[in-house]
Amino acid sequence: MLRTVLFPFLCAVALLAATVVPATGAPPGSTDSAGQSGTVIRTDHGLVRGVSHGSYTTYSGVPYAAPPTGPLRWRAPAPAARWQGVRDATTAAPRCVQMPAPGASALGSEDCLYLNVTTPTPKPAGQKRPVLVWMHGGAFLGGSGSDYNTEQLAVRGDAVVVTVNYRLGIFGYFGHPGLGSAPPFGLADQQAALRWVRANAERFGGDPGGVTLFGESAGALSVCAHLTSPTAVGLFQRAVLQSGSCFMSFPPGALGPGTPAYEPFASQRDVQTAGTQAARQLGCATGDGEEVLACLRGQGTDRLATAQLMQSFNRPAFGNALLPVAPAKALASGRFQRVPVMQGTNQDEMRMFVGLSLASFPIRTEDDYRARLVDAFAGAAPAVEAEYPAARHPTPALAWASVLTDRSLTCTTLAAARTLATHAPGLRLYGYEFSDPGAPVLAGLPANPNFPYGAAHGFEMPFLFSAFPTEQPLNDTQRALSNRMVDYWTNFARTGNPNSSDAPLWPLLRPSSPHTQTVQALAPGLGGIHPIDAHSAHHCSFWDRLPQ
Repeated sequence: MLRTVLFPFLCAVALLAATVVPATGAPPGSTDSAGQSGTVIRTDHGLVRGVSHGSYTTYSGVPYAAPPTGPLRWRAPAPAARWQGVRDATTAAPRCVQMPAPGASALGSEDCLYLNVTTPTPKPAGQKRPVLVWMHGGAFLGGSGSDYNTEQLAVRGDAVVVTVNYRLGIFGYFGHPGLGSAPPFGLADQQAALRWVRANAERFGGDPGGVTLFGESAGALSVCAHLTSPTAVGLFQRAVLQSGSCFMSFPPGALGPGTPAYEPFASQRDVQTAGTQAARQLGCATGDGEEVLACLRGQGTDRLATAQLMQSFNRPAFGNALLPVAPAKALASGRFQRVPVMQGTNQDEMRMFVGLSLASFPIRTEDDYRARLVDAFAGAAPAVEAEYPAARHPTPALAWASVLTDRSLTCTTLAAARTLATHAPGLRLYGYEFSDPGAPVLAGLPANPNFPYGAAHGFEMPFLFSAFPTEQPLNDTQRALSNRMVDYWTNFARTGNPNSSDAPLWPLLRPSSPHTQTVQALAPGLGGIHPIDAHSAHHCSFWDRLPQ
């Protein structure tokens, strides 16, 4: 059954992820003469010319795989073609096809497997810089690597930073019996990009043996997938997961009354069943598997990129070579890469999700709040209400957001950390909680009276990425926090340890008991950066006991 009930929410998340106007860029494959000004580097496929910005240089729209169009639609990424002359890498390539807004046409292109590189100037003599590879969020339905300005990470952090486009929605996560146990194509794209980085990092001054994979939301879920993927072994040496873990899930009703529970990964069988239904809907149900696939590959982009079809395929499948089992199961059984991990959440994660839905699903009274608890937790609702009485929160809507933040993100992330530590006791593991209550509100979010967003989902992004679109700029104390966070992230990328001699100590995340987990609070102002027991602060003992 196609999952249409989530459309309003997922559409809003995808559109919020795509807050920057899509770049059209130069036509893929275009080149210009070597006589023009700019910085030229020879990649393993040919010369590229970037743009010098003084303290850093950018190379945009560099292909890491062949266009997944025509017969290559719904196939693992193929090698990019080599080119002659100097390829223009001064403008971003088109973003991958995005889920459209109601009544709008789809944005983006299927020819979208490109990445962007930012490197400090000048190139180091001898010493190689750490490499950070960013996987964007957007519910596997929206977003683009070019939405993220990596100047601060590159220049202040003295690092090479790569951002990646990968296939989304039906183009990235479609399945069908005719495809067999094909991998989730969007995740396969990401691994192809990591192989490109391994082959080319040194040409940009980076260390191919010092790659940190980091991402937020769906990007963090991608990092989780690669941590547990046997085909990703050796492609990165450190991992950062921001607001997403292998154990993340939402209970029924979290995204609005009547919405189903959400698990970020799906079985190959479920995806193939949805693919069979989609083929029937598109008039491609007759003939053998190859005939059905030929019919589907003959469909135009606009026919496939409907809101219904895009959101029916936004969960990567497991049961294939890339993900043999669900990442949560792989993590729980100790099947993950032993690399240093930094992971964390924001103090008020679910206020973003609740804020997006309040116009359609208001929570004005305690009865409204109680109804949402019953929808989500059924017979356990009274126990949840006793743990989170509405009277202890400024409004019932904020009480509901606190319940979801703790149950769906903070405590599941801490549980994943305990699992990592249990199976790999010597693993370097660091946790954080971004906790700026006055963080700038991301552009595009609705204003809701008496509902402050606080440190909501995604609100740490302007502190890591320059010029991120927000309703107001960072103030002086927030800029100081931004500098400190950039230092922590890039120190971790350089050494596997975020600490430096001039920064507040960030302790290793080692559960000292089943009920204590210390993470680093990240907030502006004097004393804003300090260790806290997130497990206790977010009622995680309660959630650990509650049957899921």
